[in-house]
Order: sequence, then C-alpha cells, then structure tokens
Amino acid sequence: MEARVKRIETGKADCNAWVIGNDEEVIVVDPGERTAPVFDAIGDREIIAVICTHGHAAHTAAAPAVAERDESPIALHPKDRLAWREAHSDELPDIEMEEGGSFEVADVALEVLRTPGHSPGSVSLYCEDLGVVFTGDALLATGPCPHEGSYPDFAGQLSAIGSQLLTLPGTTRVLPGHGEETTIAAAEKSFDSWVTAGTGEFR
Repeated sequence: MEARVKRIETGKADCNAWVIGNDEEVIVVDPGERTAPVFDAIGDREIIAVICTHGHAAHTAAAPAVAERDESPIALHPKDRLAWREAHSDELPDIEMEEGGSFEVADVALEVLRTPGHSPGSVSLYCEDLGVVFTGDALLATGPCPHEGSYPDFAGQLSAIGSQLLTLPGTTRVLPGHGEETTIAAAEKSFDSWVTAGTGEFR
C-alpha cells in the first residue's frame, strides 16, 4: 500500500492540516483547531504521530485531542515550547524535534529541516520518496508567512528558505500551512523579489 498525502482545511485563516500515510497508518501534520475534519479524513486508520511544524495555536490547538485517540506522540521543536504553552498550559509535546531527525510512515521517511524565522522553532518536513515538503508557515505559495501581521525574524526566515528549502529538487511540491501548494522551482523564481520587497510587501 503506497503512501499518499491528503490536505484538510481546518479552523480559521485558511489553515491546512496534512495527513500522510496509507490505508493502515498515518502521520498528521499541523492538525489545526478542530478534531472533526482530521478524524473524518483519517477514518479508522492508526495515527502513529502528530507533528507540529511550529507552535502557534491555529495549527496546534487540536493536537492533544488528535493524539489522544490512538495514544500517539506529539512532536515539536523545543524552541517553540513557549508558543505551545500559550495554547496548552498543562501538557507538553512528547518528542523534541531536531535538525536531521526523521519519522517513518507507510514505508516513507519525513526528514526534519530547521526553518526558523516565522517562529524560533519552525521546522519543515521533507519526504524525498513522495517529492513533497511540508513547510508550515515558513513558506507559502505567496512567500514568507508573517505572524499576526508582522515578521518576528524576516531575515532569518529568508535565510532558512534559501538554505534549507530552495536546495531541494525544483519539482518538489511545497505543502504549506495556509493556502494553495506551490513548487520549489516556483518559489525559487520569486525569492529575489521577496528579498527586495522586504517585510512591507507582505503586511
């Protein structure tokens, strides 16, 4: 049974949750704010992990409830623990992700890439086998994603995009935390314009 990816529209602000797996098991990436859309998409398949690309509540609010169904671990980079605590004051993620870590589901691997800037602990998840990268809010089809109308570290975000994402194959599908997907090749064509425009272009 080959692995496949499904997009789930969940919560507000055009947030995307993602499910990757086969007919038996899945990993949920950025479950969002409501469990119902996630559970509807998963059905009776086993959730083997819930991975949060960053700690902001719009993407993580439902994580404990989604993980609880199958007693699955929650993964988050430790530098986003403060943002996580704003939504989840009494529980912590089970796995502290680091650069170079990986997760396996349905015979494919998800490689952890450090892509900070949008938040201190933002990561992306690259699946070479399927030619996709889950970028959270590090990179959208429209460019670097702000948080609540501003960029906590715009230079750092651009640097992470350039060093960690634009080095992937151009055909790689970019599966972001908001909006429509794009490709690495398309992002690469726009990168210089993002640098030139600075933060004002995106507010």
